[in-house]
Amino acid sequence: MVDWGMTMQRQASRRHFLKSSVTALGGLSLSSLVLPAAEEENAAITLPERAVTHGRIKQSVMGWCFNPIPPVELAKVCRALGMPAIEGINAKFYPEVMELGLKIAIVGSHGFANGPVHPDNHASCQEKLLQSIDLAAKIGSPNVITFTGMSAEGISPEKGAKNCVELWKSVIGHAEKKGVNLCLEHLNSRDDTHPMKGHPGYFGDDVDLCADLIKRVDSPNMKLLFDIYHVQVMHGDVIRRLRALKDIIGHYHTAGNPGRCEIDEHQEINYPPIMRAILETGYEGYVAQEFIPTWDDKIESLRHAVALCDV
Repeated sequence: MVDWGMTMQRQASRRHFLKSSVTALGGLSLSSLVLPAAEEENAAITLPERAVTHGRIKQSVMGWCFNPIPPVELAKVCRALGMPAIEGINAKFYPEVMELGLKIAIVGSHGFANGPVHPDNHASCQEKLLQSIDLAAKIGSPNVITFTGMSAEGISPEKGAKNCVELWKSVIGHAEKKGVNLCLEHLNSRDDTHPMKGHPGYFGDDVDLCADLIKRVDSPNMKLLFDIYHVQVMHGDVIRRLRALKDIIGHYHTAGNPGRCEIDEHQEINYPPIMRAILETGYEGYVAQEFIPTWDDKIESLRHAVALCDV
């Protein structure tokens, strides 16, 4: 936690170090590392009461879901709620967020559309993944996200799988050296109602395929990002699946289904038993709230979700 009695000089020194860590990777486009996030604004946010009492589930929040709340203001909300981490914000905000005592749960990379399933994307994916691994190591983040990308005409499923494995094998040694995990996210291809609720054409839409790709990379640092919402849309049977895949899961995301909404009584996923099942597997990583709020009070919707998952 931040020592609030430190002098302003020490604060400035730490902030300079963090900014240097973020920008030291020459040529790195910080905006390419994460999904779009709101720019800093002057609007003040009323901080909620603490929601975490047990803290056995280490909760994060995906910043893009809560636009237009500025990332630093959202981080203050997370701290007030008792959450230890945040993700999905522009890397330029990392220093201020970390000054508040929060961790960055996962660092972005090449995006979900132009992934390694197509060899034309390999050079770009490799460059961005290596940069993201370096950034994650510098700021103490355990994970970097990766995706398969969209299926491409003329590339068979087996060829696409080989392409993905080849690209990840080219960077996984660097991840191992830096002590960072690559987390492959499974996404649903069924929902076509909204660009962030589903991804028609996504190659890695079968969680078992994703698990197979991870095993073919054959590294303890190649993991699965188990998105509970996407798994429910494509497969269901969430608890049985997370138990079966527990040895390769490196990160979790939440959201309600249908609609990628709040995880409340109006959707079909029952989150408390899922959280208990996650704990029973021995998982010690982050679980990130990644629902798109529909409540009038977005902060209250986050507080509700955090309290519900604090089993």
